[in-house]
Amino acid sequence: MTTTRPVDGAIGDVQHGARLGVLDIGSNTVHLLIVDVRLGGRPVPQRSHKLTLRLMRYLQDDGAISDEGVAALLSAIGECTAIARSERLDDFVVMATSALREAANGEEVVARIEAEAEVTLDILSGDDEARLTFLAVRRWFGWSAGRILLLDIGGGSLEIASGDNEEPDIALSVPLGAGRSTVGFFHADPPSAADQRALRIYAKAVLDDAVAQVKPFGRPDHVIGSSKTIRSLARLAGNALPGVGDGDRAVLTRAQLDDWVPRLARMDASSRAALPGITPDRTFQIVAGGIVLSQAMRAFGVKELDVSPWALREGRLLQMLDRV
Repeated sequence: MTTTRPVDGAIGDVQHGARLGVLDIGSNTVHLLIVDVRLGGRPVPQRSHKLTLRLMRYLQDDGAISDEGVAALLSAIGECTAIARSERLDDFVVMATSALREAANGEEVVARIEAEAEVTLDILSGDDEARLTFLAVRRWFGWSAGRILLLDIGGGSLEIASGDNEEPDIALSVPLGAGRSTVGFFHADPPSAADQRALRIYAKAVLDDAVAQVKPFGRPDHVIGSSKTIRSLARLAGNALPGVGDGDRAVLTRAQLDDWVPRLARMDASSRAALPGITPDRTFQIVAGGIVLSQAMRAFGVKELDVSPWALREGRLLQMLDRV
């Protein structure tokens, strides 16, 4: 994997503190996260800057990102990299996930981004996404969580990983992202019952194969969900339990999910935005995300999962720190 540093010199003395940044070019957002780190300490967020892009809506019939989409992408990346350079970071990485990786003109778009934004892109595979997110979740929940089963719903893909160490025994990425599923299966807002049923049938077929690959590694002690889609659904369900320290433990049950998803599906996107936890950038794809999560929990026999506040970006930052 490659990084690009906006300032000269190697990463600072992390024993006394350093400032790191990661720019995540995802299927739904372009998100810059800047943290302060020191040896043995947890990353402390200092700045977050997010732009909603919904790159899936710019995909053409041939799978290429349209000129309008490329322009929007370049503008968002330029805005974020300008902020990163103003922060005088000790290390900075720009990473891209499934939407850019899989676009028919992806190589051309990557070349333009690198030339115009003067950065080097770290193009993550789906398995890389799953492994980095698993690392973040393991660090957040600790060794006492035992064997973890991770479910992470992004805009373009669903990541699945399982293991009892920091490196998962198995890491998978399947084409069941909330944005991809919305664009591929829903033809109206709100979606029709037939469109929802078609997504459920497709998701079940994909997940049956994933379960067959994961099952030989053993039953999980702890099931954890990460990503903004899952956090939004958990907040909507309102299921917060006492946690360790002064923080609450966010839990989402399949029963709650199956109660809320049909109600969300009867609303249009503007109405969903009025609900707690459903941010404007998630209103269009929250139904598909909920259907995919419900099918995933059912496929793996999961009745309840914990929600992780850490995910891919934090995993990449932890990896950067570990390599110092």
